[in-house]
Amino acid sequence: MRVIAGEKRSLKLVAPEGLDTRPTTDRIKETLFNILQNDVPGCFFLDLFAGSGQMGIEALSRGANYCVFVENGKQPIECIEKNIKTCGFEKESQVLKTDVLSALRTLEGKYHFGVVFMDPPYAKGMERDVLNYLTSSSLINEDTIIVVEADDHTKFDYLEDMGLVAYRYKKYKTNMHVFIKRK
Repeated sequence: MRVIAGEKRSLKLVAPEGLDTRPTTDRIKETLFNILQNDVPGCFFLDLFAGSGQMGIEALSRGANYCVFVENGKQPIECIEKNIKTCGFEKESQVLKTDVLSALRTLEGKYHFGVVFMDPPYAKGMERDVLNYLTSSSLINEDTIIVVEADDHTKFDYLEDMGLVAYRYKKYKTNMHVFIKRK
């Protein structure tokens, strides 16, 4: 696993052992950031269920101003902190060691995010809870891009009822990225 592009291109990153965090492959990460290439520079990036932190670090390397990483696993947090230090992004980042909904409440009123990325555990419906929270949150506005990484069977048919719209789906072999905005 490595930083694909930008200021810290080719730096190697560490990931937690085991398959619990399902690190996004370099190819899928590159595809995602090619789609977001005009939205990341200068933005505040929120990396939820951050795992190794590779997505937020990629955003910082590509010019995001700041990234907040949210993770509650001990080993993943150690990886995030090590990766941030390896890349020299201590001043441009914050790590919240808590569950995602608690973190969102803590962040309320302090930040406005241009891009929110989340890669929750598959098939547990956690993305729905986060999206429901974000619909009435000051953390996002109509221009914020929310990207959910999910398995390819995940349904998002509830978005319209929340005042959200999925404007793009990028499917891979077994998973997908869903791009969401407020209506």
